[in-house]
Amino acid sequence: MLHCPRAIARTIVYSGFFLATGLASALAADPTGDWKVADGVANIRVAQCNGSMWGAVSWEQTPGGRDKNNPDASKQSRPTLGMPILIDMKKKAGVDQWEGQVYNAKDGQFYSSTIKPIGTDQMEIQGCVLGFLCGGETWTRVAPPIPSSPANSMAKGPVKGTTGVQAQAKTVAPSAPKTTGSVNARPAGPKQAAGPSADVVGDICLLPDIARFAH
Repeated sequence: MLHCPRAIARTIVYSGFFLATGLASALAADPTGDWKVADGVANIRVAQCNGSMWGAVSWEQTPGGRDKNNPDASKQSRPTLGMPILIDMKKKAGVDQWEGQVYNAKDGQFYSSTIKPIGTDQMEIQGCVLGFLCGGETWTRVAPPIPSSPANSMAKGPVKGTTGVQAQAKTVAPSAPKTTGSVNARPAGPKQAAGPSADVVGDICLLPDIARFAH
């Protein structure tokens, strides 16, 4: 029995539509990569470390920041560059959301938090204190999702917003957790200002403050 050419064409179109929709949904649901916070003072690199999402400061507008508001006096001198911000975030069943904690360097406190990708270039982050007084903001993507990688590799090349970083690279932890990779692409964007450009953070899963917890 011969099929109608029009029916075949319609089937191909529908198949292509569902395939494209599936790919777009998969990309939209990926929270990994570099994100600029709402006030533009920092970029947060998000990566999957042993099944959980973690986020660390990958660039700061004013280099040389310190975690001076941390209630732990021993941490008040640690650099904010490379500092964990999103802590051990687990995916919620059935939805494209991840729950965990967020560290607020402005007051040195941890809050319950949820991150949710919106489209391909925005992500909502919500933080709550004891389940109420909830507030949030929207971050904007500045580097592509981090591809899967069988090995822990340091990121190579700058991402948007890394110009002028002066801090030193972190020491690699001896027992680093498995990671889904690191940013190594150079996203398109406005021409950066002249000056030294370097990604000194690399694979955030290798940062000591994350590696010792992400087992």
